[in-house]
Amino acid sequence: MAVLLDRATIKLMYKPIAMLAGVVGGLLASTLFARIWRALAGEDDAPAATDYARSWSDILPAAALHGIVFGVVKAVVDRVGAQRFERVTGR
Repeated sequence: MAVLLDRATIKLMYKPIAMLAGVVGGLLASTLFARIWRALAGEDDAPAATDYARSWSDILPAAALHGIVFGVVKAVVDRVGAQRFERVTGR
């Protein structure tokens, strides 16, 4: 028996899935960034923006890489989550 769901109901159903995917994506992105940073810089931790012992030339590449990794991982997680949700619900 097919049930027609309105747009608001679909959004409410998807919200917890999207939130969980966001948390998992954040953890994945953090791990991936740490591994990439370690491989590129040979350091365990990326420099923090508030670390006055580090120069701008140390901080900005780390921040740029961080943004790229998190942006790409978020896009992948959001896209895959939406596709899986559509596959299961048909919407």
